[in-house]
Amino acid sequence: MDVQSLLEGVGPWALVVIAVFVFIESGLLFPFLPGDSLLVTAGLVHQSLGLSVPVIALVAFVAAVAGDQVGYLLGDRFGSRLFKDDARILKTSRLRETEAFFEQYGGRALVLGRFVPVVRTTVPLAAGSARYPYCRFLPWNLLGAFLWAVGVTVVGSLLGGVPFIADNIDVLLTVIVLVSVLPVITGQVRKRILARRATPDPG
Repeated sequence: MDVQSLLEGVGPWALVVIAVFVFIESGLLFPFLPGDSLLVTAGLVHQSLGLSVPVIALVAFVAAVAGDQVGYLLGDRFGSRLFKDDARILKTSRLRETEAFFEQYGGRALVLGRFVPVVRTTVPLAAGSARYPYCRFLPWNLLGAFLWAVGVTVVGSLLGGVPFIADNIDVLLTVIVLVSVLPVITGQVRKRILARRATPDPG
């Protein structure tokens, strides 16, 4: 998708497009919208759009918070019904593991998940499905939305003129987050290995 042409083509509706895209990608299980690229590009071409960076960042922040709220509510209301004991993928045991994960890493997962495409869409749903307490979900949701929406927009306005950054923003953000969550992934793998070793061999 040519994000710059899209934003410049819609003229005064650019803010609406930004809000709708960010909202849908954040909470309506449609993870293939260019959220990062959209915000970087909006920050980069804000003058030609007749918009200020603070206004773009504020609209994106509100849309991101609202999208995650919807995702959490969908997970809280319908998520657990999708899990069955005999299911191939959505097993009840997986839901229990998700609950334990959010109990230990909930806040970190909500914040860092914002910066990874696809994960950004599924994390709030998983939090709701796992019954992660809303009183804990809300502040982390606000923090993650602020760091992502405001941070990526500002990065676009400051560094978006550098071709390499503008063309590879999704990859760069994903790499940064993967490095950040590497200790979490390592801990989970270690826990699984130790659990398998502790399980008696039926033979």
